[in-house]
Amino acid sequence: MAQFDLVVLGGGSGGYACALRAAQLGQTVVLIEKDKLGGTCLHRGCIPTKALLHAGEVADSSRHSSDFGVNTQFISIDMVGVNAYKDGVVARLYKGLQGLVKSRNITYVEGAGRLISPNTVEVNGEQYTGKNVVLATGSYPRTLPGLDIDGVQIITSEHALHMDRVPASAIVLGGGVIGCEFASVWKSFGSEVTIIEGLPHLVALEDESSSKQLERAFRKRGINFELGTRFASATKDANGVTVTLENGATFTAEVLLVAVGRGPVSAGIGYEEQGIAMDHGYVLVDDKCRTNIPGVWAVGDLIPTLQLAHVGFGEGILVAEEIAGLNPRPINYDGVPRVTYSEPEVASVGLTTAKAKEKGIDITELSYDLAGNGKAQILKTAGSVKLIADKSGRVLGIHMVGDRVGELLAEAQLIYNWEAEANDVASLIHAHPTLSEAVGEAHMALAGKPLHAHG
Repeated sequence: MAQFDLVVLGGGSGGYACALRAAQLGQTVVLIEKDKLGGTCLHRGCIPTKALLHAGEVADSSRHSSDFGVNTQFISIDMVGVNAYKDGVVARLYKGLQGLVKSRNITYVEGAGRLISPNTVEVNGEQYTGKNVVLATGSYPRTLPGLDIDGVQIITSEHALHMDRVPASAIVLGGGVIGCEFASVWKSFGSEVTIIEGLPHLVALEDESSSKQLERAFRKRGINFELGTRFASATKDANGVTVTLENGATFTAEVLLVAVGRGPVSAGIGYEEQGIAMDHGYVLVDDKCRTNIPGVWAVGDLIPTLQLAHVGFGEGILVAEEIAGLNPRPINYDGVPRVTYSEPEVASVGLTTAKAKEKGIDITELSYDLAGNGKAQILKTAGSVKLIADKSGRVLGIHMVGDRVGELLAEAQLIYNWEAEANDVASLIHAHPTLSEAVGEAHMALAGKPLHAHG
């Protein structure tokens, strides 16, 4: 039996971040992963998806290059080439991550681990015991009752990442982040796309104003969507997949992408047997990611927090630092930046209007249209920066729609997390011409001194 300060079960974003930080703090660490180091984010999620989205952006740029006085011609999508590009990005990052883990003297074990006691994980017939154990086994693509995922006609996002063709038509079941990103990719690649979403809006967790702007942009792009009616059934034949909704409406396409969220990987790994408190498969933790069992922690998609890679990073680092006695500050999940990398992007941090009102906060709202931003005009993008503030002027939410607005979240999260007021940001000088000026202009307007905005 091998002894360590820390046993980490799962080598995805949360697990490897915890292992790297713990080793940096002088802990002896074993990191156990059944698949590939980097987990879903690197191999089946964030990175390959965004590579596809960039390929789609290049395709759209070639189609519309004459708008900029450049004459090019879009011919076709070469999925062999697209996949080679995507896989090359993943391979380089994977190699770099392997080097990082090795350089920190972390013991890395490949195999399916199982928790056999509160301080011991068994893998490949060997047992690894730690003063602390961190559970980081991640998530899997969910489906719905009656849906047979065959990987060919009815697929998940993981299958979609490895397609060797562009489907002529696609139905996307689910209008959240994953669904909207794949709808955007496939439309850019030339597919006819229809999104089916049971909730009243696309990306329904975002501010309603952002959802409506994305819906307008998708209509303009020719992406179809059906909102507010739930899925009833799906049937397959040689012509494709037919989806029937509860209102009787039917839609047929070559493929059906099931993008109805992700569930925690927790079954059959020994968690329940060791008495770990769980709810619907999620491991329950406190604000420092401690489970109810002393010395056992859990991070990432396994726990009921935001299912984002950077949240996993943050939780992994938090646990490593808490174990080392550094007493880190708990994560304020409202202050975590969120992005949907569709065309256009939707980005936000802080409270939505609905959430602020639920909390009983008396708020002020301001929306700055990107039509007044020079760089947005250069890029030919539309959208806005919406601010939500309390009556004292403190900024409680920043919600953005437009090309590349995800890059503006670095400043936005500082504004929210450092509890800045509109006047604090209004006094800062933003480089011209940049999209970041829109953040400055919005705060100037909220502070009562608009420059390139009416009011």
